[in-house]
Amino acid sequence: MSVDLSAQIANMKVNNLFLNASGIHCQTEAELDDLMQEPVSGAMVTKSMTPQSRFGNPLPRYYRLANGSINSMGLPNEGFDYYMDYLKTHDQIKPVIVSVAGRSKEEDLAMLHTLQDDDSYQGLTELNLSCPNVIGEPQMAYDFPAANDLLKEVFSFYKKPLGIKLPPYFDLVHFDQIAELLNQYPLSHVNTINSIGNGLWIDVNSETVVLKPKGGFGGVGGSMVLPTALANVRGLRQRLNPSIKIIGTGGVTNGRDAFAHILCGAEMVSIGTQLYEEGLGAFERVTRELTDIMEAKGYELLADFRGKLKVIED
Repeated sequence: MSVDLSAQIANMKVNNLFLNASGIHCQTEAELDDLMQEPVSGAMVTKSMTPQSRFGNPLPRYYRLANGSINSMGLPNEGFDYYMDYLKTHDQIKPVIVSVAGRSKEEDLAMLHTLQDDDSYQGLTELNLSCPNVIGEPQMAYDFPAANDLLKEVFSFYKKPLGIKLPPYFDLVHFDQIAELLNQYPLSHVNTINSIGNGLWIDVNSETVVLKPKGGFGGVGGSMVLPTALANVRGLRQRLNPSIKIIGTGGVTNGRDAFAHILCGAEMVSIGTQLYEEGLGAFERVTRELTDIMEAKGYELLADFRGKLKVIED
């Protein structure tokens, strides 16, 4: 049986639904080249970019856990012009999602104005409203009035495909509220979830935290966040307009995890911590595992089971 893993978000069509999570192997030209030439994944996303380059938070800022990771990276990136120059000077073998993450409303608007006016870029853009590890700055997506004001201004001029990166939500009323807000706008997609902000890990032997920034507080990722990620994909898919697709992110370590994301309603699936730890070979392995599951279940298309999660009836 032939299995089709193709997917589409706005004008972006891919042969394989997998891509890297922003921040993973996508900061430098060499890393972007690696992703572009990797033969399995369907698309790639850039590092969330700020107008100027940033080193990010002080080291150490990443720590491997038995079932995931904790980090406080602080948006290290090479700057907006660096990534736009990359797109103009390199052959795009696969689709690219440009991720922007200004540290203020004004920075977001300035970068989006530049993208709107740049006729050479017609691809997908993702506005990152969830940066839990920038010291002293809140996450825009938890401030619903501020997020609404920003999106209202953005869509007054931005006419190209645009999605947003969201933090995890934990209360059903917040699913209702954010969906009601987002449904007002012609978003191409939402990407959920970013890491679970402000976790803490302690080395008991030394009695110290494991990260230097923010007194040790950092974003939690990896397999331990899978239940939260699935809940956010499911909760938002039930509430968002069908035209707003979902990129499922969080906790994907194998094909079963990816299958669960799709079952909850994800159009595409990104891999973060596992990709960082295993390397780009994770794409081939997870793709093979997902294909095996689909063949065993008799599914030829992702649409055969996407969003068709069963619930226990009385």
